[in-house]
Amino acid sequence: MLLSISIRSFVLIDELDLEVGQGFSALTGETGAGKSILLDALGLILGARPNRSLIRKGQDRAVIAACFGLTENDRAIFSLLDAWGIQVDPDEALVVKRIISATGPSRALINDQAVSSRNLEEIGRFLIEIHGQNASASLFRVTNHRDVLDDFGDLSGKVDRTAIAWRKFLRAREAREGLENRIQHAADHQDWLAFQLAELADLAPVPGEVTQLEAERRRLLHAGKITEHFGRADRALSAPEMERTLVEASRALEHVARALGGDTDPTGCDLMAATQQAADALDRAVIEMEEAAQLVTHLARQHHADPDALSRIETRLFALRDAARKHRCDVEALAEKQQQLSDELALIGEHDDALRGLKAKESELYGLWERAADTLSEARRDAARALERAVCTELAPLHLDRVGFQVQFSPLDPESRGAVGTDRIEFLVETNLGEGFGPLRSIASGGEMARFSLALKCALTRIGRARTLIFDEADQGVGGAVAAAIGERLAHLGGDRQVLGVTHSPQVASCARRQLRIRKQDRSGGRVTTEVTQLDDGQRLEEIARMLSGSSISDEARAAASKLLEVA
Repeated sequence: MLLSISIRSFVLIDELDLEVGQGFSALTGETGAGKSILLDALGLILGARPNRSLIRKGQDRAVIAACFGLTENDRAIFSLLDAWGIQVDPDEALVVKRIISATGPSRALINDQAVSSRNLEEIGRFLIEIHGQNASASLFRVTNHRDVLDDFGDLSGKVDRTAIAWRKFLRAREAREGLENRIQHAADHQDWLAFQLAELADLAPVPGEVTQLEAERRRLLHAGKITEHFGRADRALSAPEMERTLVEASRALEHVARALGGDTDPTGCDLMAATQQAADALDRAVIEMEEAAQLVTHLARQHHADPDALSRIETRLFALRDAARKHRCDVEALAEKQQQLSDELALIGEHDDALRGLKAKESELYGLWERAADTLSEARRDAARALERAVCTELAPLHLDRVGFQVQFSPLDPESRGAVGTDRIEFLVETNLGEGFGPLRSIASGGEMARFSLALKCALTRIGRARTLIFDEADQGVGGAVAAAIGERLAHLGGDRQVLGVTHSPQVASCARRQLRIRKQDRSGGRVTTEVTQLDDGQRLEEIARMLSGSSISDEARAAASKLLEVA
């Protein structure tokens, strides 16, 4: 729940640090005192779009920070925070901050970690719900009624099973339709497919063939130079003077070795060893030169290019690339395309068993979806009866005992049914007994609409995700006993939730556990500021008396205020 809110330089507020307690708290003050400023500030915490005009004049930024207490039951909140990489212990407070800068971009922070306004929207749904005269509009939109009923009946498991069954059926239907389309296409284009397949069969593409052909083409394009270089190498290695030179060098070294043969001097021994190494190297050079000459001669003889080979390779490459352009695929995919055409032609005569199997699977999955949808529909009808009783129970204390509430079921169009089941659900209301039920918008009076919205909220209180509820003038257009009844219902809601109610009604305010007064104050220099004060018992008596009698508070007003507080 909301523990505190801190506001700096926001519209008419210079500084505000407000602690918010449990139960029902009433926010009161004269018209124009700035009660909406507080709601605007909380709206920013919930992800509303910031506006620089909200920064107090003369300041460079506005800061709003809200502190929330969490429990282990707030699993949805912890799941979101974990997904965003924000670690919060259940024993720690969650601090949501919004900073609006006069010059730079606005910032959103959760426990001092930057987040987006979309993140604030997502987590805000689990923190605070704000309901104004028209803010309960979501309850009045027919498109939301099915979800409200499913939440009330705790039907998420059955809803999920129906949605999963529908998705499985859709996949089976798509598979069956896909096969039928391929079969029809093959039948309609049988001659064309056969012609295309025959062309590819004649071409006989082989995966990897193009790479080999291009390498051979490059070799043939340089065949003349290659032959020339092989010839030069062959002539050089075959020259008689090369072998003669090596032989002469080898014999000269042999003479040196014989001359040193009987020398016992260490120096002579070293020279003998080095000379022998040189002689051995020359012997190896002669042998390796002969081997190289034989290999080069062999290569030179082999490399007599076929004069027609280049033409054949280029013709083949052109044919492969032309086929690839024709079939709008890569050359390497031509073999796969050939198999695909063969498979399509095979469908014409061999599809019956496969199609029967897909149709049977589709029918089976549709039956499973129908059973899941029927189970969901039955559970919805049980939940609808319970919701009707709960709402009608709430209507009487709000002096709407002549108003009836009904959940209407009608079948969805075939195009609309599916993951959500088969039910179109709408909440209907009968404003006067015997006049018949109509849509919620038939509630013409703003006061009736506010009370009916409150009745729905009280009935749905056990399924609401947010622990803090804020009502902006739920008492608008009513007074006396009706206002007192609204105050009682807000106090009832505050039994297990935190409820803040902006009100002009003394009857509503008197039902609150605590009262916060919002008023404007004139400061030096002609500046006006909005202040929020938590009232003690004496101040609260005076404030309710003011609400009863106006700016001039009489003893009678004080007595009436005291009576209201006693009754509450």
